[in-house]
Formats: sequence, structure tokens, C-alpha cells
Amino acid sequence: MEVKEKHKDSIAEAFANPERITHALVQGVHDALLKHKQTGNPVVVWRDGKIVWLKPEEIPVHS
Repeated sequence: MEVKEKHKDSIAEAFANPERITHALVQGVHDALLKHKQTGNPVVVWRDGKIVWLKPEEIPVHS
């Protein structure tokens, strides 16, 4: 399987920029939550020491 390079930065350069990593993680979570909401799938969250299922309409997705 051929891997296509999305970014020209080396791994060391990418890890040297914590803001970039944080942004990528936040964007990934946002995209996953949005996809779940759009497809009508619930998600699991941790609240007050317990596992809680969120219905699609309860999923907080900010634009």
C-alpha cells in the first residue's frame, strides 16, 4: 500500500510545534463528533466518573 504524504514536514518538525498538534487533535474530534451527529449515531462520554451515551441531537458540535 502506497502512503501519500499530506505534509512536507518531518515528524520531528511536526512534534516540535505543540500548537499544530493540538489544533489537529481538536479538529479530528470535531470532525468525528459532527460525523456521528450527521449520521444519527450516538457517542460515549465520561461524566462525573460514569459512562454516558449522548444521543445524536445531544452531541455538542460548534461551527
